Amino acid sequence: MKNYHSYSEIRSDLDLGIVSCEDIVNHHLAVIQAKNPLINAFLEVFSVEALLQAKAIDKKIKNGSAGRLAGLVVGIKDLFCFSGHQLTCASKILEGFESQITATCIERLLTEDAIVIGRQNCDEFAMGSSNENSAYGITRNPIDESTVPGGSSGASAAAVAADMCQVSIGSDTGGSVRQPASFCGIVGLKPTYSRISRYGLTAYASSFDCVGVLSKSVEDAQLVLDVMAGHDPRDSTSSKKPALPSHEEQRANKKIVFFKELSSASGCTQEIKESFSNFRQQLTEQGHEVVEMSFPYLDYLLPIYYILTSAEASANLSRYDGVRYGKRVGGAEVLEQMYKRTRTEGFGEEVLRRIILGTFVLSSSYQDAFYTKAQKARRLVKDFTANILENHDFIVMPTTPTTAFKIGEKSEDPLEMYLSDIFTVQASVSGLPAISIPYGADKSGLPIGMQIISGAFEEHKLLHFADRLMITQTV
Repeated sequence: MKNYHSYSEIRSDLDLGIVSCEDIVNHHLAVIQAKNPLINAFLEVFSVEALLQAKAIDKKIKNGSAGRLAGLVVGIKDLFCFSGHQLTCASKILEGFESQITATCIERLLTEDAIVIGRQNCDEFAMGSSNENSAYGITRNPIDESTVPGGSSGASAAAVAADMCQVSIGSDTGGSVRQPASFCGIVGLKPTYSRISRYGLTAYASSFDCVGVLSKSVEDAQLVLDVMAGHDPRDSTSSKKPALPSHEEQRANKKIVFFKELSSASGCTQEIKESFSNFRQQLTEQGHEVVEMSFPYLDYLLPIYYILTSAEASANLSRYDGVRYGKRVGGAEVLEQMYKRTRTEGFGEEVLRRIILGTFVLSSSYQDAFYTKAQKARRLVKDFTANILENHDFIVMPTTPTTAFKIGEKSEDPLEMYLSDIFTVQASVSGLPAISIPYGADKSGLPIGMQIISGAFEEHKLLHFADRLMITQTV
């Protein structure tokens, strides 16, 4: 079976009877069986369930009652609740835990007859930039198995890139969908914060976490976003703002901003800089107005992000104590000892590091010096970015400062690893939608991604523009 680029191609063949949903599921299962032992993208494959669902949807297609996503095979990051299925967050502390609920975004996909084929690996509790922090082994980049796929949704990106599924649903807190998309040469969308309900998404940093989409095409990202988006009474932070239809798009030529500080950004390789220069030139040649501006907060983005997300992680992960659910270490003589042993053995090194950092910045002696100051700085970044986008359509920059790095290359140096997020955290700190699209490759053949940021709740405008750029690349 061919590797379909978009769902519209799949649906056309389904409606014509060229393929069936069962054929499509069997194809992806065969790819998983062949590639997953090395790539380690899936922790669990729902083969029997997916095939039963495919057969039922084939009947719906024949009688004309199939949903908008009939036959779309989806993988879900191991952070999303799916009732009756395991949920571990790639951590030993939830080993064997079975979810009692289904995340709203997954419910909405299933309602439209998407097929969930399995549970995907990730960095433990979404804390990482390389997918090396999972308690269940590293995930490899299918473009080059000696390199990382990015993180924390690295396995979700790898699965799409390797054709193990058509689309993956990941989470993006500081770039965890966009950075892996860049490393694996696919599309990665982070919507506006609150656009998609977080109900059923395991919390890392609640004021940053977003449900994101990893896909082979912008078209698929748009379709899946439209199905998942919308208010959910079970998530008090989900927006009631309606999505604008794509036909609202009018003006062809856009006003686009890039920051001059990017040319000297820490850790950015020469190949990425050259690729970004070519990207800017392409935009100019297409008739867009490309404006250079200064961004005075670039050096503060990572400290803001890691202080605030670690603080929120410290609070959110306090529930994993060995009492309510999940792992419990025995042999403790007192309750406090049981807490300490359970959390020490249950959490990995990176999660423990962030819990400790978060607890420190929230302590009474240091809260004003770190947490409160970081919140004020976040407001400055958010307002500055919003002001730019009031008068301009988009901000563009590379998605990552490097292409995919070698497995183990940065795992011993947390600060070096954190620099992988330097370009993605601005949209996260500001709560704005952003997309990474593939844009060529480096001399080793590793994909390069370009990131586009738009104003809040302007996903349709963002996706329309990104799709145009993808089309012009292939012409």
